[in-house]
Amino acid sequence: MQALGKHLLVELHGCNPESLKSADVVKEILVCAANACKATIVDTSFHEFNPFGVSGVVVIAESHISIHTWPEYRYAAVDIFTCGDVLRPEVAVDYIAARFRCKKPSVVEMRRGIIPGHVGKLMHKFSSPIEKAVDADQELSLVH
Repeated sequence: MQALGKHLLVELHGCNPESLKSADVVKEILVCAANACKATIVDTSFHEFNPFGVSGVVVIAESHISIHTWPEYRYAAVDIFTCGDVLRPEVAVDYIAARFRCKKPSVVEMRRGIIPGHVGKLMHKFSSPIEKAVDADQELSLVH
């Protein structure tokens, strides 16, 4: 089944709680993970909560890498969504898990953007905005 993107839902248990507390540390780890999987970084936004915990996102041209941390439980939830088939988001998972000292990350992979009725490889970018884009509403109306 062809899809526009791959979405990895990552559970990190048993992490180093000190690294989960600092927005600067979490940001540095996610930015390095994006670089490790050869993503194109567009922007970042991170927030450190009081008394502790961090939420943040690295926006990449290929989609995003986001995190929410719970240092008190030594836990972090990470989402890595990439479009196309050039990047290897598994590299980012391995990097993030290693830096947070998580020995056994749990990863669930979801295919995103499965277009009803489309046959063949899905392009995630076109040279012009209208070029052969599938009308998803029309496709869905044919299904019902």
